[in-house]
Amino acid sequence: MKGIILAGGTGSRLGPMTAAISKQLLPVGDKPMIFYPLSVLMLSGIREVLIISLPRDVPLFRQLLGDGSQFGIHLDYAEQPHPNGLAEAFLIGEEHIGDDSVALVLGDNVFHGPGFQRVLEKHSTAVKGCVLFGYRVSDPERYGVGELDDTGRLLSLEEKPARPRSDLAVTGLYFYDNDVVDIARRVRPSARGELEITDVNRAYLERGLAKMVDLGRGFAWLDTGTPEALLEASQYVRTLEQRQDVGIACLEEVALRMGFIDTEACLAAGRRYGNSRYGRYVMEIARELRD
Repeated sequence: MKGIILAGGTGSRLGPMTAAISKQLLPVGDKPMIFYPLSVLMLSGIREVLIISLPRDVPLFRQLLGDGSQFGIHLDYAEQPHPNGLAEAFLIGEEHIGDDSVALVLGDNVFHGPGFQRVLEKHSTAVKGCVLFGYRVSDPERYGVGELDDTGRLLSLEEKPARPRSDLAVTGLYFYDNDVVDIARRVRPSARGELEITDVNRAYLERGLAKMVDLGRGFAWLDTGTPEALLEASQYVRTLEQRQDVGIACLEEVALRMGFIDTEACLAAGRRYGNSRYGRYVMEIARELRD
């Protein structure tokens, strides 16, 4: 499976902070926002990732993450000059996807919860159709919404419905088989001229090949698209990290535990961050697992 992070858009709701920089480079806790979706793909076992962003921001992501070799993965970059809808990611990333299945994750989404790696590994293997991940919210009219029957079968998908049929929001993480490129190519642009991801998902639903995984209670899904949500995400991350002495979305730790890098590479990465809390944590994890 290949991975795509869609880190485009103007981030207008976060202005003026995003006037000169991508919102996915803003901090959540002590690390850039893009570390969180990248860690999700790595936890899924994905080692080839394409980052799509605005032309002005691609060099900044490249400066931050390089070719990914320090994490034992390979990163490529592509431009999306205008925000033409989430489904355009599959057309931009067609060459990257090749003959493989693909995971798409939005660059401003934060996921965290018990057993998440097992869920990701389970559903990223031998994908047939599409797999969506749902999260129960108090205001479903703001999101794409999935309706499940008593057996967990996905019945319908609606985009920001005035009268939602459920409270199960579709999060910004999607797994697809290789048909997604052809399906995205046949999607008609919306009234705003965008290729909507909901239309792609409905096409799979009509084929009987769409399912939704309810992430369940005790899980956190945070969209960091507003100043209030960005602050909430940072407070959530810092509280858990300080109280439990863990790192959330620490890419070097994920890479080490996934077997992508060894302890010496992890130590070297920690030293590059200097005397920062993040750098000290990376070195502590490397020494702990080496011993």
